[in-house]
Amino acid sequence: MSVIQIEKMEFYAYHGHFREEQIVGNRFLVDLWIETDMSKPAETDNLNDAVNYQVAYKLIRKEMEKKSNLLEHIAKRILDTLFESLEGIDKLRVKISKMNPPVGGKIDSVSVLLGRTSKGEYF
Repeated sequence: MSVIQIEKMEFYAYHGHFREEQIVGNRFLVDLWIETDMSKPAETDNLNDAVNYQVAYKLIRKEMEKKSNLLEHIAKRILDTLFESLEGIDKLRVKISKMNPPVGGKIDSVSVLLGRTSKGEYF
């Protein structure tokens, strides 16, 4: 298996448990790891044989636009959407970071990391 990484996708979104978070919004960073067999696209040099990471980005952006209370919920939605929409993925891992979360002190970010296989098993 080989890995495609999309790193530090930045979104301004309205996720959070507190009402104020869903009004004011916050900055989020998303990292994605896609495990896939790259032998065919490496040989053919044809995008149709590869997992299209531009499509993955657009799907993630769409999911980040939907309000959620929890980062865990966003991560699951992203994994579900990517598996449903893209072929050739064996495993996915997504990391979602909320920058400067309202926890009562100075903190750079809080992150959730969730992974799933094509068989539906979480890791």
